[in-house]
Amino acid sequence: MVIKKLMESEWKGVAPLTPGFMLVSIIGLVISGTVIYGRISKPWGFTFAVFFTIMLVASLVSMTYGPEHMLFLRKPRKKRT
Repeated sequence: MVIKKLMESEWKGVAPLTPGFMLVSIIGLVISGTVIYGRISKPWGFTFAVFFTIMLVASLVSMTYGPEHMLFLRKPRKKRT
């Protein structure tokens, strides 16, 4: 019943993103702001910074408004033998 209410909520279109997505966006933003913008090319550095900023905002929205029940529906990893 709780899962059904969450599925019918206002933010049902928000996809749950992985923590790796946020990590890549933060690292990409730092690298594009320091290395690419400062040393290689300013237009490319700005473009990459905008791209990784959009990725970071998407991961923050997913973390804030994403469905919480998706965390509990994850299947456990299989143990290697």
